[in-house]
Amino acid sequence: MFIATSLNAQLARAQADHLRVLVVGAGVAGLTLAQALRAGGLHPVLVERAADHADDGYMLALMPLVEPVLRQAGVRDAYRARSVRFHRYVLHGRHGQRLREYAIDSLLSRYGEYRGIARGELMQALADEGAAVSYATTLQALRQMPEAAHVVLREGDSTHEVVFDAVVLADGLHSSSRELLLPAQQVSTFDCGWGGWVAWMDSDAAHADRGDEIWGSDFFVGVYPVRGRAGVFVGGHRDDTRAGPQAFVAHIRRQLRHVDDWLLRALESVAESGDTPYYWKLTDIRSATWAVQRAILLGDAAAGFVPTAGIGAGMAMESAGVLARQLLAADRAGVPMALHDYERVQRPRVESAQDNSRALTKLMCRRSPTLAAVRDVVARFVTLKAALGPIRKLLDSAPEV
Repeated sequence: MFIATSLNAQLARAQADHLRVLVVGAGVAGLTLAQALRAGGLHPVLVERAADHADDGYMLALMPLVEPVLRQAGVRDAYRARSVRFHRYVLHGRHGQRLREYAIDSLLSRYGEYRGIARGELMQALADEGAAVSYATTLQALRQMPEAAHVVLREGDSTHEVVFDAVVLADGLHSSSRELLLPAQQVSTFDCGWGGWVAWMDSDAAHADRGDEIWGSDFFVGVYPVRGRAGVFVGGHRDDTRAGPQAFVAHIRRQLRHVDDWLLRALESVAESGDTPYYWKLTDIRSATWAVQRAILLGDAAAGFVPTAGIGAGMAMESAGVLARQLLAADRAGVPMALHDYERVQRPRVESAQDNSRALTKLMCRRSPTLAAVRDVVARFVTLKAALGPIRKLLDSAPEV
């Protein structure tokens, strides 16, 4: 469980550590890192600008590459209890017709399981052993010296000037602390112009381990299994979705000729989600540099992902595990080299996965009936081995955690 903890209490615990670590951002990447470091005997100071962890957010499909860091953090069983096996994937064409069904486990089983989980459930699993967090706390200033990093943290109305040996900036795609480390011109943005809504619906036995996707001529629908329910994403170009979920769902319905009750329920869950459903813009960022002296970017703050390949959260967690191993093995003087070595090994791997997500996004984010028709024909002949080729390459070359 999350334990709201005063900043002074966290700082007191960290002072006796052989390495004093600050983690900014208690999202997936930051929380994973903090829990892995805690399992290794350190007391990292974890701060979060939000007031709590109440938001369920969106659904995730996590590849087996997350399992090493879950074991490292001692929360693998909690993760499995809060997630479901993602075994089958059904691809539908532009009119809703079924094109192919894949048994994902047939190619991934030797690495582990592909599992579906709501983001909020993942956060609770990571915090299963107890996770101290100082909420409503932000990084105000960062000044690096050869021997340490000097920071200013604001907790509510109070400011704290503190010295750390390592500072990890993991506060998300729209990181407010990244600018303290890098100039804006070293951060590039990819934006395909699309976005969509996330909604939830009850599941049933027939769909408990199955994901469905419709690749339309100017829309996308995805339904993914999580524990006890399914997460739904309906998206299109932001010029089209601006009319709102009800109007856009009606636009999709007019194009569907072959669609089952399950997908109709998914569309209805979005149409009936009210005026303020979670809206996910399909954008990402890439930072030209991650490590600067004793500070480093992690997760979406370093390289964010569009969700098309389902790999972003998994890569953030893997990166957190690799970084935790580097920090646990370092002494205070060796932190800059440890961070440099981590970036040298992990950044090419993360950016390769990010390139794959961008390529899939460019294929999806089109408004062309002709292209959609061609996609439907080609998709009937794409084998699972070919479709999962980039993912298997990542799994085959997974780093030690």
